[in-house]
Amino acid sequence: MKGRIAHFVSRKAMDIDSIGAEMIEGLWKAGKVRQPADLYALRYEDVLGLEFESYSEKKGEIIKRGLREKSAQNLLSGIEASKKQPFARVLFALGIRFVGETVARKLADHFLSLESLRQALPEELLQVEDIGERIAESLRDFFSDPTQQEQIERLKEAGLQMSQAAPAKVARQSEKLLGKTVVVSGVFARMSREELTQMIEAHGGKVVSSISKKLDFLVAGENMGPSKREKAENLKLRIWTEEEFLELLEA
Repeated sequence: MKGRIAHFVSRKAMDIDSIGAEMIEGLWKAGKVRQPADLYALRYEDVLGLEFESYSEKKGEIIKRGLREKSAQNLLSGIEASKKQPFARVLFALGIRFVGETVARKLADHFLSLESLRQALPEELLQVEDIGERIAESLRDFFSDPTQQEQIERLKEAGLQMSQAAPAKVARQSEKLLGKTVVVSGVFARMSREELTQMIEAHGGKVVSSISKKLDFLVAGENMGPSKREKAENLKLRIWTEEEFLELLEA
């Protein structure tokens, strides 16, 4: 369950940068957090003085730290700010098996709300691009789990975004990537992953979440997963850096 919390607060999900692995461990040991929804029930008095272990480069060892006033407030401010994250991010943060960042965005754009997604019939799920039997079954299992139902209700009550407006159609800028299938992975310097995805679609390309031999190329940023890179290299796929890819479009 700690892994699910770590996924929930990660940069690609709810992006609560005031909570790192050491903080999660401290909250867990103190019995303050057992599932993601517990984060939104934390109060100032719950986190002030919270002890956690941290590596000190100066001392070269692991030391115990206590959360002071400013750090406690920063922690709560980060949690509060995460309530503004868009619905697609919330959906990805739930940690549904096989629902990665790209699939979460496509589901959000198609169904527009978590309630519509929860009520979707199997045949309706399969109508969404890149959604196959495996993902459809995983979604059904997740939404039928009483524990997850309770989790969703608590997150909804906390004020997280559970719906979105219909996405505006991306204006076609060129056909440079027409018919090309692309994976976007990692963290980028000049733009967000969402912006990069929109740019690819604006030039006629299609963004998918998984690497296969059918892929045309991959755009790799910092901290790309090593297993994903290894698979791409084994398949001898073209791997572009952010700068190389933008130069390709600008040429």
